[in-house]
Amino acid sequence: MPSTVYCMDLRASIKETNFKRFGKLLKAVNLKGVIHRKKRRPLIAIKLHFGEKGNTSYIRPNFVRLVVEEVWESGGRPFLTDANTLYLGTRSEAVSHLTTAIENGFAYAVVRAPLVIADGLTGKAEVEVAINQEQFKKVYLAEALVEAEGLVVMSHFKLHEMSGFGGALKNLAMGGASRRGKLAQHSNIAPVVTEKKCTGCAECVAHCAQEAISLSPETGKAVIDPKKCVGCAECILVCPYGNIQIQWNEAIPVFLKKLMEYAYGVMLGKKGRAVFINFITQVSPACDCYGFNDAPIVPDLGILASTDPVAIDQASADLVTQSIGLPGSALKNLTPGSDKFRDVYPQIDWPLQFAYAEQIGLGSREYELVKI
Repeated sequence: MPSTVYCMDLRASIKETNFKRFGKLLKAVNLKGVIHRKKRRPLIAIKLHFGEKGNTSYIRPNFVRLVVEEVWESGGRPFLTDANTLYLGTRSEAVSHLTTAIENGFAYAVVRAPLVIADGLTGKAEVEVAINQEQFKKVYLAEALVEAEGLVVMSHFKLHEMSGFGGALKNLAMGGASRRGKLAQHSNIAPVVTEKKCTGCAECVAHCAQEAISLSPETGKAVIDPKKCVGCAECILVCPYGNIQIQWNEAIPVFLKKLMEYAYGVMLGKKGRAVFINFITQVSPACDCYGFNDAPIVPDLGILASTDPVAIDQASADLVTQSIGLPGSALKNLTPGSDKFRDVYPQIDWPLQFAYAEQIGLGSREYELVKI
């Protein structure tokens, strides 16, 4: 049976503004349905990507405010959240992450909800969840997302260099994982030290709880023992020179399956308590994790909402594919109907993730698009 995906375009007038139409979209998808009133004012996580410092294509905070107000009015206690990044940037630990979020417009005065970094100060606040799937028997998820009693996932739909696109599914999977969970998805072995640049300062040695890092007696450089490493990736964060890196060695099909299994893990406790909202606006050719955003590849196509993460991403991908490409963008083929994702990333078999997500019961690729 097809899942319902509600859609609004971005046409507006004085009588019917974008915000009024967005309010209708929230009512159509029954945002109130994520709030199960078994107890007074349940905690509702609004999962976002706050945008790296310098990036401007993330979701505008005033749309987020409308979701927050709807949750408050429906009896929930909303909080905005994301987990720390695995790479070094302006969101790799909670202090910088919160500062970046506020500077990008997500202050309480604007959004009327507190900000909570889901995996704590340095990405170690996690919950181990058993999923018993092909790639993982257990996953490591950001604590605040697991503890939340309802979930609203607001995603900026764009292209991505490893998954082909980033939408609701990737927001759940990579965005819902702790630091150890992110590393498990990206790589199948321990991080690596760039030996030539290592100064032997031993910061990583002091911070490794597993005693997996030591200084080589011969070179004085840091060495990671992969047998002891548990993949928490704290060493990547604490190295003052950025000399410890992720090994980007995971095959793309395996990575896509891992991604879907982590999304499955986040959704295990949220059946019937989650709503997904995709903004197909400023569709950039790369992730919002960069400190910039390239020219959009297609025109702004609208905002979608659904209770099915697979259906909403499939609908979003179809709309991008069906659209005309924009001149001056990263696209080579601007023809409506051309595969915009493979045009930019020809090596990514992006439909694989939809097939696997459907196989493990995460949602349906079949959908009915209902225009608001």
